[in-house]
Amino acid sequence: MMVLNLSFAAAGFLGAYHLGITEALLRHGDKLLSSLKACAGASAGALHCKEFTYRFACNVRSQRFGAVTPGYDFMLELREGIEEILPPNTRKNSMVSSFTSREELIKVLLASCFVPVYAGGKPVEFQGQKWIDGGFTDSLPILPVGPQDISPAHKGISKLHLRLANMSVVFSKDNIIKLNQALFPPSLPRLKSLEQQGYQDAVYFLKKERWMQ
Repeated sequence: MMVLNLSFAAAGFLGAYHLGITEALLRHGDKLLSSLKACAGASAGALHCKEFTYRFACNVRSQRFGAVTPGYDFMLELREGIEEILPPNTRKNSMVSSFTSREELIKVLLASCFVPVYAGGKPVEFQGQKWIDGGFTDSLPILPVGPQDISPAHKGISKLHLRLANMSVVFSKDNIIKLNQALFPPSLPRLKSLEQQGYQDAVYFLKKERWMQ
């Protein structure tokens, strides 16, 4: 049987795109999911939940200077959201770690979303070490199966590619706008549009690769 792995790239508040992909896979990807061996994710790719994503984005947008507004605790709100999402008895494994408790998993999810200065000044500590957003070193964790992408179509003609955190990124106005939206949440209609785009792109992928059900 073919073995597949699934990896969600770092995306900041553009992680709404992941929500659409997940919905499409759950609705139409049973054939693909039945062959799934492991999942991985960096930053927002390690944590996506529709209600929390939208509420969190709206709360950050309501702050005068976004996440860097003095007095606003980005990491505290993130932790409260994770606490709300995870079942009390959650225990999961990742590529490199075994989580023995729900609290350990919460710490790892927080660490995967900690951007220095932007999210605060004190990194998350786990197993005696300080950790920051995995997107700084590996925005797309690659599992040993091979690459197949579901991603937004790039607008523009730039041929300049930059290698950043294990991803090849086109240097263009379109991607500069996306970077801004990843750090400073766009409007709710834009987030919902991203989710719908993720859904449509995933359906197209499933059809193209003959995984559609």
